[in-house]
Amino acid sequence: MGVATSGGVVTWSPQDVADPDARRLVLSDLSRLSRLRKGGFQSARFRITFPFMADLGTVSGDVTARKEVAGRMAEAARAWLDTLEAKQRATSQGAVPSSAASDNERRRWFYTPTDHGGLTIHQQRPAQQRSAMRLVSTGLSPAAFVTVATIMGLENVLDYIEGFKASFNRERGRDPGMYYLRVFGEPDDEGLWGWRFGGHHISLNNLVVDGVLVATTPCFLGANPAASPLLGGAVNRPLARAEDLGRDLVRSLRPDLAERAILLPNAPSDFVTINLTYVTDGKRAIPFAGMYRDERFAEPVEEAQLQSLTAAISEETGLSDADQEVVAYSTEPKGIPAAELDAAQREMLRTLLGCYLDRAPEGLSPLHRYDDESALNDVHFAWAGSTAPGEPHYYRLQGPRLFLEWDNTQNNANHAHSVWRDPTADFGLDVLARHRAAHHI
Repeated sequence: MGVATSGGVVTWSPQDVADPDARRLVLSDLSRLSRLRKGGFQSARFRITFPFMADLGTVSGDVTARKEVAGRMAEAARAWLDTLEAKQRATSQGAVPSSAASDNERRRWFYTPTDHGGLTIHQQRPAQQRSAMRLVSTGLSPAAFVTVATIMGLENVLDYIEGFKASFNRERGRDPGMYYLRVFGEPDDEGLWGWRFGGHHISLNNLVVDGVLVATTPCFLGANPAASPLLGGAVNRPLARAEDLGRDLVRSLRPDLAERAILLPNAPSDFVTINLTYVTDGKRAIPFAGMYRDERFAEPVEEAQLQSLTAAISEETGLSDADQEVVAYSTEPKGIPAAELDAAQREMLRTLLGCYLDRAPEGLSPLHRYDDESALNDVHFAWAGSTAPGEPHYYRLQGPRLFLEWDNTQNNANHAHSVWRDPTADFGLDVLARHRAAHHI
């Protein structure tokens, strides 16, 4: 039956029972134990594990910590939903997460100023807005929440820069009230539920399974403008460290490593995995129109302007089809492995990883995994574009269950995008598949 013994403790899983009927009986008998201790049961000499909880997705930390965060999320989600009227609730709540087609909406995500799905800030009373932002805060570290709040505020700055005009088929195109919140399923300590928060340059996606937070990706943060002036000569740069550390790392490389790390002299117009649900080999940036919920804008002039901007940006990058292939996503990492970096560069890389992974709630960041030198060795670093400050550039970090992208190419390299993805488990799809297998055998 594949039973394992370690230190005098027997570890066993229901999957070790080959006969399906017998396995159903075993799971039925153990259901009470699973409710008492999510993910399994352990006595002094006998440990039972449930296969769908063996690997709890993109977040780190022990199960207790993930349960605590999930509990805070559930309490905040219920509190928010309880403030809503029936019409609001119809918009704010979606289907229970699953591995079926009914889950497709939860897996759609955007970072453009389009309809992200859910209830907007504008559609809520102040008390409801307060409850909504409380829920958002449960899915972020303190630093990440401050960054998210700052990015939302940049819509006012961008509106000012663009002359306070109507756009995107809205009375106000750049609007800090156009951020959307939706809960999927019923927030509880059993079963499946999740939530999504997004708007221009923000997309947060969380999944909870049986009271445990199991997934926090895709996690996107951007900034436009990436840098803007403050009084006293200071500069507002919400994503500064993610940009500066990446540039410092590539500029620190000795020539032979830099030659391998820098894929192209020009950067792509956007990060290459864009807002795809599934990341597979050969994926590359697509025209902007594909990054909006509706394929076309209702206003023909707006549609024409968008297509024109797409063409202008593509022309400005100067990338041929062959160049696009060079920077396209591949399961085989591109660039150089951390195993070839010196001690100072490895520490710089760890700090850069933290700019993405430390977005997770406190205690759940997977950054500590890379304290293991062998794990860090497997992370690859690749760059495209100029290494000079203020010039268009792109980089990626890739390793097992890790794909991070950064670009700052648009608006004269003052428009930044950054994303944390797990190509094998975004949206918790791996955990959902195991959950389905364990409950439908």
